[in-house]
Amino acid sequence: MTTIPTTASDSGSAPGDTLSRDALAVLQPGFDGTTVPDWVRRRLGEGLASVALFGRNVVSEEQVTALTAQLRAERDDLLVAIDEESGDVTRLDVRTGSSFPGNHALGAVDDPRLTRAVSRELGRRLAACGVNFDWAPSADVNANPDNPVIGVRSFGASPDLVARHTAAWVEGLQSTGVAACTKHFPGHGDTNVDSHHAVPRIDVDADTLYARELPPFRAAIAAGTRAVMSAHILVPALDPDRPGTLSRRILTELLRGELGYQGLIVTDGMEMRAISGTYGLEHGVVLAIAAGADAICVGGGLCDEGTVLNLRDALVAAVRSGALPEERLADAATRVRALAAWTAGARGDADRTPADPEIGLVAARRALTVTRAGAAAPVTAPVFAAQFNPAPNIAVGDQTPWGVAAELQRLLPGSTAGSFTGDGAGDAVLAAAGGRRIVAVVRDAHRHDWMRSALDSLLAARPDTVVVEMGLPQAPPRGALHIATYGAARVCGVAAAEAVVAG
Repeated sequence: MTTIPTTASDSGSAPGDTLSRDALAVLQPGFDGTTVPDWVRRRLGEGLASVALFGRNVVSEEQVTALTAQLRAERDDLLVAIDEESGDVTRLDVRTGSSFPGNHALGAVDDPRLTRAVSRELGRRLAACGVNFDWAPSADVNANPDNPVIGVRSFGASPDLVARHTAAWVEGLQSTGVAACTKHFPGHGDTNVDSHHAVPRIDVDADTLYARELPPFRAAIAAGTRAVMSAHILVPALDPDRPGTLSRRILTELLRGELGYQGLIVTDGMEMRAISGTYGLEHGVVLAIAAGADAICVGGGLCDEGTVLNLRDALVAAVRSGALPEERLADAATRVRALAAWTAGARGDADRTPADPEIGLVAARRALTVTRAGAAAPVTAPVFAAQFNPAPNIAVGDQTPWGVAAELQRLLPGSTAGSFTGDGAGDAVLAAAGGRRIVAVVRDAHRHDWMRSALDSLLAARPDTVVVEMGLPQAPPRGALHIATYGAARVCGVAAAEAVVAG
């Protein structure tokens, strides 16, 4: 998310009044550090009802458990949110890679019972750490394979497939007392712009939207999803003027009215340029609440007290000026508190959920697609693992390791590895590999010309190269052995390395 400097003072409103408390209640801010800052403690006492954890707040599960205990010592009925999709977007395993495959791998297996079991184990871990609200799952239908921000975060390209796995994921997670937040309404799958940078636009007719984008959200609502996250996308067939997060037509008339949804509506990160760069952060927050959003996600980039005070004061000022009805703000705050009450009442379920720590690896193994070209020689000697690194999108970030090198080095002692990017990457790999068998690890090869060129060079010179695709497997399989993992989670890398050695 993009950082915007802010300044604020405590002079905007009285910290104890109902209006100020409601304004704080609708915010879901992040903070810096691995312990609770003093300013967060103060604002929890004044009405703040939610906080959000990001990768910067996570060192280990034990540390997160201690952190959430500190937070609840200030306010027991607190929503502690996290952006934990598992797969490529992980916060709990930000430093190691996820212990669970992401949506696309689960969609590739297409066993809703497995999806339910994976999300149940994820929920059990989150609940044990004191996290009770997860900004997941993604219910986006991956209609555009060139989408720069969704990709393997989607269960797939079929609305029916995405719908059944979205429902299973919601059911599994919420069985542990952790609230699910189905996203990104009304559907972010058919975009070619990342809303972290600009406003994406989906130019299809309403019939297509209703048939393709909405079934997964209908399924999530039927499964009882406790929250839905809005998308910062412009959908002219629904609202030609405002993106989903700021659109009354999309949030109130469509989601609440036509789809009958009565749970919490949360915005996507408001610092994202699609909102902050177009409307301004404070004005965008007021417009979102007025349109029907109940909770404001902020803190992926802006994680300071000044941001919280600015947004609180902007909401209070909007009510006092008549720009935002007071009853709309009060209704939003009530919905936030109601979700916190649900999670408090459901906490005991998590303690009764049996642990299944191997389910993530089981799922990653089942998801693999292995394609052999002729009678390739088995891989038995140390190899050179060449990882081709595309620029990461902001949702995934650049903190989380990925690939197969570490596991290959364990399975084939003496193996070495290197990372490569840009023009000439193929020749650089050939020079670095020497005489060793090459395992080329790519991510969304269909989206990157330089990556495809690198594979051309490698396969021309070394046709025995093994190719591991850890993104969307849209390009035709190439290599003596081609392994598609449908995601770059740590367990996907483990499963892929096993397949390399097994041949």
